[in-house]
Amino acid sequence: MVDMQQKLLPLIASSPQVTKNCLTLIKAARLLGPPVFATEQYPQGLGSTTPELAELLGNCPDKFRFSCAEVLNWGSPSTCEQRQVIVAGIEAHVCVLQTTFDLLAAGFQVFVPADAVGSRSKLDWQIGLERMANAGAVITTTESVMFEWCERSDIPEFKQISQLVKDRQVVEG
Repeated sequence: MVDMQQKLLPLIASSPQVTKNCLTLIKAARLLGPPVFATEQYPQGLGSTTPELAELLGNCPDKFRFSCAEVLNWGSPSTCEQRQVIVAGIEAHVCVLQTTFDLLAAGFQVFVPADAVGSRSKLDWQIGLERMANAGAVITTTESVMFEWCERSDIPEFKQISQLVKDRQVVEG
Protein backbone atom coordinates (compact mmCIF):
# COMPACT_ATOMS: atom_id res chain seq x y z
CA MET A 1 0.00 0.00 0.00
CA VAL A 2 1.82 3.06 -1.29
CA ASP A 3 1.53 6.43 0.47
CA MET A 4 -2.20 6.62 1.24
CA GLN A 5 -1.64 9.79 3.28
CA GLN A 6 -4.05 12.32 4.72
CA LYS A 7 -2.70 15.51 3.15
CA LEU A 8 -2.29 14.01 -0.32
CA LEU A 9 -5.55 12.05 -0.62
CA PRO A 10 -7.85 15.10 -0.94
CA LEU A 11 -5.92 16.11 -4.07
CA ILE A 12 -6.38 12.72 -5.78
CA ALA A 13 -9.01 12.27 -8.49
CA SER A 14 -11.47 9.55 -7.41
CA SER A 15 -9.98 9.58 -3.91
CA PRO A 16 -13.02 7.95 -2.21
CA GLN A 17 -13.00 5.08 -4.73
CA VAL A 18 -9.23 4.56 -4.47
CA THR A 19 -9.40 4.61 -0.66
CA LYS A 20 -12.35 2.20 -0.55
CA ASN A 21 -10.62 -0.21 -2.96
CA CYS A 22 -7.37 -0.10 -0.99
CA LEU A 23 -9.33 -0.79 2.20
CA THR A 24 -11.11 -3.68 0.45
CA LEU A 25 -7.78 -5.16 -0.69
CA ILE A 26 -6.39 -4.96 2.83
CA LYS A 27 -9.48 -6.68 4.27
CA ALA A 28 -9.37 -9.39 1.60
CA ALA A 29 -5.67 -9.99 2.22
CA ARG A 30 -6.30 -10.31 5.95
CA LEU A 31 -8.98 -12.94 5.21
CA LEU A 32 -7.00 -14.92 2.66
CA GLY A 33 -3.43 -14.64 3.88
CA PRO A 34 -1.27 -12.50 1.58
CA PRO A 35 0.88 -10.16 3.68
CA VAL A 36 0.25 -6.42 3.44
CA PHE A 37 2.97 -3.79 3.61
CA ALA A 38 2.54 -0.03 3.55
CA THR A 39 4.77 3.02 3.32
CA GLU A 40 4.55 6.76 3.87
CA GLN A 41 6.32 9.33 1.71
CA TYR A 42 7.75 12.16 3.81
CA PRO A 43 5.03 12.04 6.51
CA GLN A 44 6.21 15.31 8.08
CA GLY A 45 4.94 17.10 4.98
CA LEU A 46 2.26 14.78 3.58
CA GLY A 47 0.77 13.56 6.85
CA SER A 48 0.30 10.03 8.09
CA THR A 49 -1.68 7.21 6.50
CA THR A 50 -5.41 7.90 6.43
CA PRO A 51 -6.93 6.56 9.69
CA GLU A 52 -9.34 4.05 8.12
CA LEU A 53 -6.38 2.28 6.50
CA ALA A 54 -3.89 2.88 9.31
CA GLU A 55 -5.94 0.92 11.83
CA LEU A 56 -5.63 -2.18 9.63
CA LEU A 57 -2.04 -1.65 8.53
CA GLY A 58 -0.05 -1.04 11.68
CA ASN A 59 3.45 0.34 11.17
CA CYS A 60 4.11 2.19 7.90
CA PRO A 61 7.81 2.91 7.40
CA ASP A 62 8.82 6.37 6.20
CA LYS A 63 10.59 6.83 2.90
CA PHE A 64 12.12 9.64 0.92
CA ARG A 65 12.73 7.77 -2.34
CA PHE A 66 9.61 7.60 -4.45
CA SER A 67 9.92 3.83 -4.84
CA CYS A 68 8.97 1.59 -1.90
CA ALA A 69 11.23 -1.25 -3.03
CA GLU A 70 14.26 -0.19 -1.01
CA VAL A 71 12.25 0.28 2.21
CA LEU A 72 10.60 -3.12 1.79
CA ASN A 73 14.04 -4.70 1.30
CA TRP A 74 12.68 -7.85 -0.32
CA GLY A 75 15.67 -8.52 -2.55
CA SER A 76 14.59 -10.79 -5.38
CA PRO A 77 11.86 -13.40 -5.80
CA SER A 78 14.45 -16.12 -5.16
CA THR A 79 15.13 -14.72 -1.67
CA CYS A 80 11.54 -13.77 -0.81
CA GLU A 81 8.45 -15.87 -0.14
CA GLN A 82 6.31 -13.57 -2.26
CA ARG A 83 6.98 -13.70 -6.00
CA GLN A 84 3.84 -11.85 -6.98
CA VAL A 85 3.15 -8.36 -5.64
CA ILE A 86 0.02 -6.22 -5.75
CA VAL A 87 0.92 -2.52 -5.80
CA ALA A 88 -1.86 -0.09 -4.84
CA GLY A 89 -1.97 3.47 -3.56
CA ILE A 90 -0.92 6.90 -4.77
CA GLU A 91 0.30 8.42 -6.96
CA ALA A 92 0.05 6.14 -10.00
CA HIS A 93 2.54 8.11 -12.07
CA VAL A 94 5.14 8.66 -9.32
CA CYS A 95 5.53 6.34 -6.31
CA VAL A 96 3.36 3.48 -7.59
CA LEU A 97 5.11 3.64 -10.96
CA GLN A 98 8.64 3.73 -9.56
CA THR A 99 7.87 0.95 -7.06
CA THR A 100 6.48 -1.16 -9.89
CA PHE A 101 9.53 -0.53 -12.07
CA ASP A 102 11.92 -1.49 -9.25
CA LEU A 103 9.98 -4.66 -8.37
CA LEU A 104 9.83 -5.70 -12.03
CA ALA A 105 13.57 -5.08 -12.40
CA ALA A 106 14.16 -7.30 -9.34
CA GLY A 107 12.18 -10.10 -11.01
CA PHE A 108 8.84 -9.90 -9.23
CA GLN A 109 5.54 -10.31 -11.06
CA VAL A 110 3.63 -7.10 -10.36
CA PHE A 111 -0.13 -6.56 -10.49
CA VAL A 112 -1.62 -3.07 -10.33
CA PRO A 113 -5.36 -2.77 -9.67
CA ALA A 114 -6.30 0.31 -11.72
CA ASP A 115 -9.20 1.14 -9.41
CA ALA A 116 -6.95 1.09 -6.32
CA VAL A 117 -4.34 3.57 -7.58
CA GLY A 118 -4.81 7.26 -8.15
CA SER A 119 -3.19 10.48 -9.26
CA ARG A 120 -4.15 14.12 -9.07
CA SER A 121 -5.07 14.15 -12.75
CA LYS A 122 -6.75 11.52 -14.90
CA LEU A 123 -4.03 11.93 -17.54
CA ASP A 124 -1.23 11.21 -15.04
CA TRP A 125 -3.17 8.16 -13.80
CA GLN A 126 -3.70 6.89 -17.36
CA ILE A 127 -0.11 7.44 -18.47
CA GLY A 128 1.19 5.85 -15.26
CA LEU A 129 -0.90 2.72 -15.90
CA GLU A 130 0.19 2.56 -19.54
CA ARG A 131 3.86 2.86 -18.60
CA MET A 132 3.56 0.13 -15.96
CA ALA A 133 1.75 -2.18 -18.40
CA ASN A 134 4.38 -1.52 -21.09
CA ALA A 135 7.10 -2.40 -18.57
CA GLY A 136 5.46 -5.76 -17.83
CA ALA A 137 3.06 -5.15 -14.95
CA VAL A 138 -0.40 -6.70 -15.12
CA ILE A 139 -3.11 -4.05 -14.89
CA THR A 140 -6.12 -5.51 -13.13
CA THR A 141 -8.95 -4.55 -10.76
CA THR A 142 -9.61 -4.90 -7.06
CA GLU A 143 -12.35 -7.44 -7.63
CA SER A 144 -10.20 -9.54 -9.94
CA VAL A 145 -7.39 -9.61 -7.39
CA MET A 146 -9.74 -10.72 -4.62
CA PHE A 147 -11.21 -13.58 -6.64
CA GLU A 148 -7.75 -14.70 -7.77
CA TRP A 149 -6.69 -14.84 -4.13
CA CYS A 150 -9.90 -16.67 -3.22
CA GLU A 151 -9.66 -19.19 -6.12
CA ARG A 152 -12.78 -21.15 -5.11
CA SER A 153 -16.36 -20.61 -4.03
CA ASP A 154 -16.42 -23.59 -1.67
CA ILE A 155 -14.14 -22.14 1.01
CA PRO A 156 -15.44 -20.40 4.14
CA GLU A 157 -13.87 -17.05 3.21
CA PHE A 158 -15.79 -16.88 -0.08
CA LYS A 159 -18.91 -15.42 1.56
CA GLN A 160 -16.83 -12.70 3.20
CA ILE A 161 -15.09 -11.91 -0.10
CA SER A 162 -18.49 -11.75 -1.83
CA GLN A 163 -19.68 -9.32 0.84
CA LEU A 164 -16.61 -7.13 0.26
CA VAL A 165 -17.52 -7.06 -3.44
CA LYS A 166 -21.11 -6.07 -2.63
CA ASP A 167 -19.91 -3.35 -0.25
CA ARG A 168 -17.72 -1.89 -3.02
CA GLN A 169 -20.67 -1.75 -5.41
CA VAL A 170 -22.60 0.43 -2.97
CA VAL A 171 -19.77 2.99 -3.04
CA GLU A 172 -19.06 2.79 -6.79
CA GLY A 173 -22.65 2.53 -7.95
